[in-house]
Amino acid sequence: MHQDLDKLLAGLAERGERVVELQSALTACKALGPDNGGRGELDKVRRITDWLTACGVRDLRRVDAPDSRVPDGLRPNLIARLPGAANRTLWLFGHTDVVPPGDPAAWSSDPWQVRREGNWLYGRGVEDNQQAIVSMLLLAEELRRQNVTPALGLGLVFMADEESGSDYGLAHVLEQAPELFRPDDLYIVPDAGSPRGDLIEVAEKGQLWLKVRTTGAQCHASTPHKGRNAFLAGADMVLACHQGLYQAFPQENPLFKPPCSTFVPSKHDANVPSVNILPGSDVFYVDCRLLPEVSQEAVLAKAREIAARGAERHEVEISVDVEHAQPASAAPADSPVVLALEQAVERIYGVHPRPVGIGGATVAALLRRKGLPAAVWACIQNTCHQPDERASIGAACKDAQVFAHILMRRDAHA
Repeated sequence: MHQDLDKLLAGLAERGERVVELQSALTACKALGPDNGGRGELDKVRRITDWLTACGVRDLRRVDAPDSRVPDGLRPNLIARLPGAANRTLWLFGHTDVVPPGDPAAWSSDPWQVRREGNWLYGRGVEDNQQAIVSMLLLAEELRRQNVTPALGLGLVFMADEESGSDYGLAHVLEQAPELFRPDDLYIVPDAGSPRGDLIEVAEKGQLWLKVRTTGAQCHASTPHKGRNAFLAGADMVLACHQGLYQAFPQENPLFKPPCSTFVPSKHDANVPSVNILPGSDVFYVDCRLLPEVSQEAVLAKAREIAARGAERHEVEISVDVEHAQPASAAPADSPVVLALEQAVERIYGVHPRPVGIGGATVAALLRRKGLPAAVWACIQNTCHQPDERASIGAACKDAQVFAHILMRRDAHA
């Protein structure tokens, strides 16, 4: 196994041009979900299937989710498996959907065509989450090219719909094919990390998105005394929520950065179509990211208490409803997958990673809720969702080496 690992690592180190080839083809597939105005991920999954088939991977399974909003009526979820010497499996998860590029003028080049500058590749999706997909493909190709049977089995999951909640992606897979995943398997989601590769995400804050609706009375803006300005009352509510929620929930946890819960007024719906109309209805949203020790129910109750006071001040009605909620999740910092990652990252990147928590959300939360202790790790620049998103060619190869190191563990039967 030791010699096989050395050969795998050497082979993966030479796959830089293959990274460019794969990234270029993946980026050209505009894999936008219907929530983002796109046609879905099917073209991208077909390409991935072709590449896996070409390198000799035969155990391929689709667990598609019906979705009438896309032309083919389905959201594809592809599962590929390569056998190992042990019954345990190392599972890697990459999502195939991307977010829209935003303002094209903010990009230095076409976001749907990969631009190369030395070690860097620029384009929509190259980091989120194609670096993971490419590393997964490199590993499968190299195992087949060298005809190596790893210590652990390798499971690769290419998921749809991560950018819009995963209902048609991993959540669907876990519901329809739970028998695939066992508690003693290892689970890695390469969808968050740091430029040095020195962070292993083991916990995520809870998500609570609040929808705040203010209802007053519309009138002509020149006679404001005849109406009740919902926008004005809503603006007051924005500040009251921001200040009141931070004051009510000041707890800190050093595992996370920032170490506190956050309460961010974000989206604001359009109200009236003309400047000379005093709005009688107004809607805004608050993105709350909650430490595990902060109750979602307590935050909702506090927001409604603040709303009641604001409604009385402005003589309007203010409702607070839950737009989206996801509980906090965590894996033990000393779980086998975290310990295996620590050893592999130290060998490949020469840094000793530490466990952290994040405020963002990954599909690891779905796995953890099923009792599967997933870790999130990658060596990335954190440019996802930005103009000029970029990914490192070298990091794609090295991430694959990290996964190879874990895959070839001598204690795979433990």
